[in-house]
Amino acid sequence: MTEPEPSFSTCFGAPFFPLHPTVYADLLGELIDLHDVDVYLVNTGWTGGKYGVGRRISLHYTRQMVNQAISGKLKNAEYTKDSTFGLSIPVEIEDVPKTILNPINAWSDKEKYKAQAEDLIQRF
Repeated sequence: MTEPEPSFSTCFGAPFFPLHPTVYADLLGELIDLHDVDVYLVNTGWTGGKYGVGRRISLHYTRQMVNQAISGKLKNAEYTKDSTFGLSIPVEIEDVPKTILNPINAWSDKEKYKAQAEDLIQRF
């Protein structure tokens, strides 16, 4: 093995979910809408390229992103739309480099990013 192989388990626990993952995704969406909950997805893992090229996101940056989210400061932040996954990404978070907020900006080779993103999409 020359590089890590991704392991993929839908919903991170497929053996424990007897129904199709979309059933749980739909239920989660309904509960979020019903209770008017703000939801934030925080990348706490890898950025800037695949293993051997990229790097882990520092714990300091992870803490900053989570703290800004739970403090409510991101509620009125300016966002941009990610064209690959359709996610809304904050344009700026205090003490976090803008290059890691939008994953494509952290990759020097944008075409490799797009290929990796497409591979991830296909795994769903």
